[in-house]
Amino acid sequence: MALSPPGTLGIDFGTSNSAVAWRSHQGAAQLIALEDGALAMPTAVFFNSEQQRTHFGRDAVAQYLEGTEGRLMRSLKSLLGSPLLHETTQIGHEQISFQDIIGTFLATLRERATQQLGQIPRRVVMGRPVHFVDDDPLRDAQAEASLREAAQAVGFDEVSFQLEPIAAALDHEQRLTRESTVLVVDLGGGTSDFTVVRLGPDRMRRAERSSDILATTGVHIGGTDYDRQLNLSQVMHLLGHKHQGPDGREVPSRVFFDLASWHLIHWQYQPRAISHAKTLRSNYSDPHLHERLMRVLTERHGHLMAHEVEQAKIRCSVSRAETTINLSLLEPGLQALMGVNDLQLQLRELLARTVACARECVRAAGLGNASLDAIYLTGGSSALSTFQVALQAEFPGVALVEGDLFGGVAMGLAVSR
Repeated sequence: MALSPPGTLGIDFGTSNSAVAWRSHQGAAQLIALEDGALAMPTAVFFNSEQQRTHFGRDAVAQYLEGTEGRLMRSLKSLLGSPLLHETTQIGHEQISFQDIIGTFLATLRERATQQLGQIPRRVVMGRPVHFVDDDPLRDAQAEASLREAAQAVGFDEVSFQLEPIAAALDHEQRLTRESTVLVVDLGGGTSDFTVVRLGPDRMRRAERSSDILATTGVHIGGTDYDRQLNLSQVMHLLGHKHQGPDGREVPSRVFFDLASWHLIHWQYQPRAISHAKTLRSNYSDPHLHERLMRVLTERHGHLMAHEVEQAKIRCSVSRAETTINLSLLEPGLQALMGVNDLQLQLRELLARTVACARECVRAAGLGNASLDAIYLTGGSSALSTFQVALQAEFPGVALVEGDLFGGVAMGLAVSR
């Protein structure tokens, strides 16, 4: 395989989904198909213990949902900046660190890009949120350093970073015909990032663009937080969340919060966690609820529940109608409901904090609504109808422009250096 000519690979390593784009020297950026022709793939790794194979993306999720014996890992990006990153977990007969699992996923992105290009990419621009970790600059710097180390370990010689919302802005700029002041909204699985930036066909020719960036803000809230809240409110009561025991007190809630958080679910399958869950039996007035909880833990159904909640959220948002959450794998006929009112009520606080961060970005730029030409949306979570309604209420009269929700950041990364 030949070395690549001058060019840049842009990698949007996302909490929920990842995408890759390539730009040859002075050429146009193009997204690279990563999985069966799809231009983005879930950030998921499945270690198949039956065949001793590793699966990625949709294939990884499908293997798990089909009941293949093994371990599913998702929301890996959420571990960056966390003490858990360098801890090890049992995979087959080996102990593997989460840092190495992230490296395994990045290596797969690089390999699939190499197959499409016919040449080995050496230079990469990685996307990063405005804050990997809120209000902790040291841990934030550690998160970026860990991602750089993972990229270098899989063979990239030159690794640089660009803020994801700025990358999205640079992609949007490729299609503008006049100068515009835009609020870029990038809602991913783990973070919500905002940038107010001046864009236009004349500006994109400039080598130095720092003066065009008027403000950036970010908050550590994203799609997985919405999923966790909906899981807790719509599903976890079936396992005993907020259930009152014989003494009138609620069942301790820690197990339910962890079981509803993608990157923590697998910890609940460990012997110590299962032993602890068994001790909760005396906290239940209804033993059937505790039996369900133990079935979820011992049969490892937590990821399936989280997947069903995520899919129900998407269906409800798109159809704006009530939908069911299928839990029949836990118990024949078991299901929960999710409606538009549930989205509005349960996500209200998270959406309010997210929209407040957008408002703070515009305020920091010294602008009002009348100065914005558009709000540009990217990131899968920005398609959530309740979020768009909340955003329009905060910025009345400003047009919402929906970009490439899953590929726009990767395209912008490829053209940013």
